[in-house]
Parts: sequence; C-alpha cells; structure tokens
Amino acid sequence: MALVLVLLPIVAGFLLFVLPKEDRAVSKTIGAVVAAVTFLLTIFARDGGDFSVRWLSRPFASNFHFNVGGVSYWIALLLALCTFCAILAANVPRLRSFVALVLILEGTMLGVFTARDLVAFALFWDLMLIPVFFTLAGWGEHRETAWRYIIYNFAGGLTLLLATAAFGVLYGTTDVIGTSHQLVGSWIPWIFAGFAFAFLVKTPVFPLHTWMPATYADTPSPMVAVVSAVQSKAGLYGFIVIALPFMRDAMVNSQWFFIVLGLISLLYGAYVALVQTDGKRIVAYSSLSHLGLILIAIFSFNPVALEGAIVYIVAHGLFSAALFLVLGYIEEREDTRSLVRLGGLGRANPRLAGAFTIAALAALGLPGLAGFAGEIVILTGVFRGGLWWPALIALVPIVIAAAYILRLLQGMINGPEVVDLPERRDLTWIEGLALAPLLAALVVLGINPHAVLSSALAPPTVAGSLHGHPSQLAEAERR
Repeated sequence: MALVLVLLPIVAGFLLFVLPKEDRAVSKTIGAVVAAVTFLLTIFARDGGDFSVRWLSRPFASNFHFNVGGVSYWIALLLALCTFCAILAANVPRLRSFVALVLILEGTMLGVFTARDLVAFALFWDLMLIPVFFTLAGWGEHRETAWRYIIYNFAGGLTLLLATAAFGVLYGTTDVIGTSHQLVGSWIPWIFAGFAFAFLVKTPVFPLHTWMPATYADTPSPMVAVVSAVQSKAGLYGFIVIALPFMRDAMVNSQWFFIVLGLISLLYGAYVALVQTDGKRIVAYSSLSHLGLILIAIFSFNPVALEGAIVYIVAHGLFSAALFLVLGYIEEREDTRSLVRLGGLGRANPRLAGAFTIAALAALGLPGLAGFAGEIVILTGVFRGGLWWPALIALVPIVIAAAYILRLLQGMINGPEVVDLPERRDLTWIEGLALAPLLAALVVLGINPHAVLSSALAPPTVAGSLHGHPSQLAEAERR
C-alpha cells in the first residue's frame, strides 16, 4: 500500500503531461480524482502493506522500504488532504503542467514520510525539490527565488546524503527508520550535524530561513499551501524519527543550541510578521515563529511536549494551507495582497471572510480550534520538562501573534472598505469545497486532539527514545 501511495501521484503527474495543454478542465478533474484516491488510500494505509526490496548489500545494507504508521501516518494524511484542496483551488496559467507538478510533489513527499530506509529517505528528500523549483521558475515572479530555493535546500540535501552514508558505514544498514538503537562513537556528533543542518534548512529555522519568505511570496498559492503545510515539516519529522531514536545523546548535548535557535525563530518571526504589509509574507514569517515553537518542543525531550509538537505540526499545516488558499483567492480577484491596498472585503464576500477568519483564529490559538490544542500541550510539556524560562519566553510571541493576526483580519476583511478594488466576487462553490475540508479538520482536531495524541507516538522507537534517557525517565515517573 505504501509504495502505491508514493507511485500513484508521481505516475499520474507524468501522464498528465501528455494531455493537450489547453484542456484545463480535464487536467484539473484528473488531478483532483488522483488526489482524492490518494487521500482515501492514505486513510486505510495505516500500519498496512509493508514494502521492501533489497538495493545495496555493500558497503552497507540498504532497501527500498516503505510503510505508513505513527507520526508518518498523520503527516501523510495531512499531505494528501492539502494536495486535494490545492488542486481544487488551482486556477493558474498552464494549469495542466501546474497540476502535474503538484501531484509529483505529493508523491515525492509521500516517499519522504513513508520511507523506512535512510537512503530512500535522502533520495526522495532531494527529489521533492524539483517540482517546487520548476514551479518557481515557471510561475514565480522572480527567477532568482527559484535558484535561492534550490541552492539552500540542495546544500541541506548534500549534508543529509553524506550523513546517511556515514550512518550506513558505521551501523551496517540504513534500513532503520521505525527502529531504535543509540549509536556511540566519536563520529556521532558529526553525523548528527549533517542530519541537523539539512533538517534546519528545510524547516526552516533562523538564520537558515532566508529562502522561505521569498519562496512563499513568489509561488502560486495552491503550491505554497502544500509546501508550507507539509514540506516545511520534513525537517521536524527527521528530528523525531531519525535523530531522536539513534542520536539522542548528541541531541541532548546540543539541546540549548537548538532551543536558542527555536526561541530566536519564535521571537524574530513574530516581530517581522507584525511589521509586514504583504499578506503572504505575514503568514510566512508567522510560520517561522510557529515552527520555532515546535523545535523547542522536540528538544525539550519531554513526552508531553513531543505529543504536542505532533498535534501542532498537523494543526499548523491545516491553518497555513487554508490561509494561503484564501490569500490566493484575494490576489486573483484584487491583483494585490497588500494590507495597504485592501480593506472591507468581508462586506461583499461573507463566505471568503468567514473562511479566512476561522483559519486566522486557528493560527492565533483560539480555544476550540486545532492551533490552541497544539500550543497548550507544547507549553505544558516544555514547562514540565524543566525548561520553565523558554516556556515563559514562548508566551511573548504567542501574544504578538494575536496582534499580527488581528491586524491581518482588520486590514483585509474588516476596516474601511476600499472603493476602487477591481472585483468583489465571493467564494465560488469549488473554492469553498477546497477550503471546507481544511476548516472542518481544524475544528475536529481542536475538539478532539486525542485522536492524534493517543497514536502519534505509537511506534515504540520514538517514545522509547525519550523514556530511555535516564533523567527524562526519572522525571516522567516522578510526575
């Protein structure tokens, strides 16, 4: 089943290229059907259909091994849902090629999140850069943004590949994701550094974030919805399923370095979001802030904080995808996303305003929506993990988030109505259909986060890594 999930969108994406270029409706329908089937298959793929084929036997054993379970199940489900919504929302020139690239991106990212072998993980890690690069080059406003994206992320991919090779030589096999065994030796900090650099670039985290705002601003909204919602989680996923089960000691030794990076990202992202006037850049910098919070949760080595991190990974994916899709709709109609040029859209566009408000309030952390559930569990876990002052500092950007989110809502949806905007068309039924699953999931996860909390750490490898650390185990038992 896992291999089908990976191959189905990739094969469908390449087959779309043989369709006539001008046949937009057929391209979109085929893309939506393939994405819907992939989503349905993902729902039933959990812990079923392990696929493994031997690839290398020397200098280390390596298999093309795929499976869906635990953390990867929830992120794969998030990816499949966001891809379906993005294709429904797509309305760009050369639609056939765009939909094909979105499907190929989905397949390569499913390869990352379902790979159980580090070589396969590294292979799909680099492959998922290609569709985003061609999207930026073909539809982006500035060609240099595409090159900045590929150079940053390819540098990360190179260190990931070197670290994977070193891991294989040291350990004897790379078919290890989903297992747990703490590596020892003088080379482990260097191998961890190789993985960590790639993960920090991809997340991204300050000061490696400079490719992100331009990429999010230049990429068409349906594609950036997928990239922001899911691709940016690949680094955090790597820390959870690779670094923690195998290099926990290296993580513990560098704990404060990563917590400081997380705090800087948290504060810097929130401050820059507060002073931006471009709607996409506000959401981009707010993502930098939110992802910094998740990084702190992972490096707190507290089981509660880690569960909260996984809930927040899913929640952030849902509300960031919804926000970018609505901003895309606004940009299509009004030819701008600037708070200086927009205002009062809610009066003529009640459905658009309602959708934007729900997504924005989830990003703000309103109780009852998914964002609140993730934040409160993370902060509780970080505080209980003994990191009380990082937990207190993390409250500051959460308060700032209320300011920039309300400013975004006030600037675009409420406030004085701008009379010379070109179009006041509300959401069409298909635009609403693209947003409805994301908004419904935000409400369901906000009311019942237990669905993710109870199963995200199901593989014994991740939870066992935390409980295997003597100080953390003693602390957890004492609580």
